[in-house]
Amino acid sequence: MSEKFTYIDLFAGAGGLSEGFIRAGFTPVAHVEYDKAACYTLRTRVAFHFLRETENLNIYYEYLKGEKSREKLYSFIPENILNSVINAEIGKDNEKIFHSIDGLLGNESVDLIIGGPPCQAYSIVGRAPLKHKKDDERTRLYIQYGRFLKKYNPKMFVFENVPGILSAADGHYYKNLQSYYKRLGYNVEAKLLNSYNYGVVQHRQRVIIIGWKKELNFSYPDIPEINDKYYRDTIFSDLPPIRPGENKKIHKYYKETNDYLSNNAIRNGIDFVSQHISRPHNEKDLKIYKLAIDYLEQGERLKNDKIPAEMRTQKNVSDFLDRFKVVSNEPHTMIAHIAKDGHHFIHPDKKQLRSISVREAARIQSFPDDYYFEGVKEDQPRTAAFRQIGNAVPPLMAEKIAEQINKILNNA
Repeated sequence: MSEKFTYIDLFAGAGGLSEGFIRAGFTPVAHVEYDKAACYTLRTRVAFHFLRETENLNIYYEYLKGEKSREKLYSFIPENILNSVINAEIGKDNEKIFHSIDGLLGNESVDLIIGGPPCQAYSIVGRAPLKHKKDDERTRLYIQYGRFLKKYNPKMFVFENVPGILSAADGHYYKNLQSYYKRLGYNVEAKLLNSYNYGVVQHRQRVIIIGWKKELNFSYPDIPEINDKYYRDTIFSDLPPIRPGENKKIHKYYKETNDYLSNNAIRNGIDFVSQHISRPHNEKDLKIYKLAIDYLEQGERLKNDKIPAEMRTQKNVSDFLDRFKVVSNEPHTMIAHIAKDGHHFIHPDKKQLRSISVREAARIQSFPDDYYFEGVKEDQPRTAAFRQIGNAVPPLMAEKIAEQINKILNNA
């Protein structure tokens, strides 16, 4: 039997990284996240895992269908499990966070720390608005992560971020990170991984920094790539057609499942789908969406300077030429900007003529269909959901990393 290893998830977001580690057999001690809506998502997910373990998932499904309130759902969950989601700001609230985690741990130790500090400050795209900001505190969040390493002394850690962390400021931040974590007693190595090579239907490159205690005879794990490749139609074809702005609580599936959806537990047993909800769009945007689909059907991408002047919604035709982008059958990279508008994620079906739904975005990120993305208020939180999905680590990729770390720890 494999040992159950414990972990803390820092900067947990919607829990994509954590979901992969849970699937690989790890046990979460705590999730720490500053965004209030994401904390509700995390609580709802720990509720799901508790109800699954206690064979009471019907309660969770009643919540997804709108038959139970969020408060009622949480009433079935032990307080210590709900309290394992800590809504606090790492850096400003460290003592409060340490106190909460210590109470959850008791006499237990932490085997692993995982997490991905906000990455906009390292992002090639994200750097532009921050050029005026010479001292962006987000570039130093690796120091705060290190304070948790120092406090809990785990055997290993996993630090996820964008490729830019290796090159930002001529590599200054990554060199400092390595130096600091080595002083804390860890060997540190970074590799660039593409989620498409691990079963996720998008090209999404991430730096995965892994560290291990110097006294342990560990090395960076070999994470085997998956040879089978999948495409948009694999993950979209069973979802029913919907209209722009549709906000229905649940839908029946449109078609039977397929091997990809079943084998990766994206469709995992329930006969309905939630959060298949989409943005409303104005007529100007819909005309451009139709034009973009026409271009794609001819094997081209619509560029802003090709949009007729009378249809154009922005004057600038020199920057971000691919502002309007249809999700083609090739893997389409999920970006955080989906929280602001859907122009980069136009559904390919002209009969629907809309940007993709929350559920379609979640599937691009490999989240299972029973994963529910919350807002601060209990409603259908479309914008909050898009924001959380856009910033998430794909659970499938996380699971492949977690499986190999589990093997290392079990063989120690």
